[in-house]
Amino acid sequence: MDEELSIIDTNTRNEKVKIFFVNNKKKLIAITTIFLILVTGYFSFDAFKKKEKVNLANKFNLTIINFKTENSRKTIEDLINIIKENDNTYSPLALYFLIDNNLVNEQEEINFLFDELINKTNLEEEIKNLNIYKKALFNSSFVTENELLQILNPIVNSESIWKSHSLYLIAEYFYAKGEKQKAKEFFNQILLLPNANNEIRLESQKRLNRDLSE
Repeated sequence: MDEELSIIDTNTRNEKVKIFFVNNKKKLIAITTIFLILVTGYFSFDAFKKKEKVNLANKFNLTIINFKTENSRKTIEDLINIIKENDNTYSPLALYFLIDNNLVNEQEEINFLFDELINKTNLEEEIKNLNIYKKALFNSSFVTENELLQILNPIVNSESIWKSHSLYLIAEYFYAKGEKQKAKEFFNQILLLPNANNEIRLESQKRLNRDLSE
């Protein structure tokens, strides 16, 4: 008797499942189709991005290999185009190559390219902070006190690993201008940082002991 009831229950469940699939056939097909489209789209997009990355890497490497100081215009154009691709690997490398080889010297253009990285490229937080610091370093010989502080403000008001470097740049900026009290304040801030770079901390202490001890 129990066995017969079990068979009946099983048959009933199977029949309910069958009816469910029959009644919801169109919905199930639609859901399955959407799922397959999403999965296919994801893997297609991922493959496209990987191919795009490889193409950009090849373009960057070829540009560097073909670089000639006597015919640098094409190199500059190619590297600027790579920067504007907003790639988190090759866009920064392209800008660094431009600066390190003095291919672009105009302050306004360099700042525009830095802003392209900082504001439009999806960089990791500390890589973004590194580029903010590099921008400040590049501008430190040209800008006013307020402009330098404004550039470095996002780092100074954070717990970034580049905070001690930024404070040191500001301190040296004031020291070079003869504003020793302001310089001393920023050097002392470095000594109080728990995660300050060891070399930066040591150089700050040396500066305080040697030149700002009075």
